[in-house]
Amino acid sequence: MKAMLTLIAGSTLLLSQVGYTAGPGDAAAGEAKSASCAACHGPTGNGDNPTFPILAGQYRDYLVQALTDYKNGGRNNAIMKGFATGLSKEDILDLAAFYSSQESSLQTPKAN
Repeated sequence: MKAMLTLIAGSTLLLSQVGYTAGPGDAAAGEAKSASCAACHGPTGNGDNPTFPILAGQYRDYLVQALTDYKNGGRNNAIMKGFATGLSKEDILDLAAFYSSQESSLQTPKAN
């Protein structure tokens, strides 16, 4: 019985990790949907205007949450709300898949 529970727990953990890593969303579809984003964030999410956040390389779940919050009013930015309001859940997942798959110009400071 203990071996069976260990097997079930291990399988559940493995499957949850595989699902998390792969994640939903289609990066190719996200790229096709990103034209309006590119005006401020650049074509790959590495825009050259420091006023706008870099999207490339951000965590997929972070991007999903941010766009969902803009859409639902959890984040207050009139410009982003205007863009996000028209996005479906699939659009949000696709955009997040695209931007999270891009190489980022962001860097983590090195410790001294």
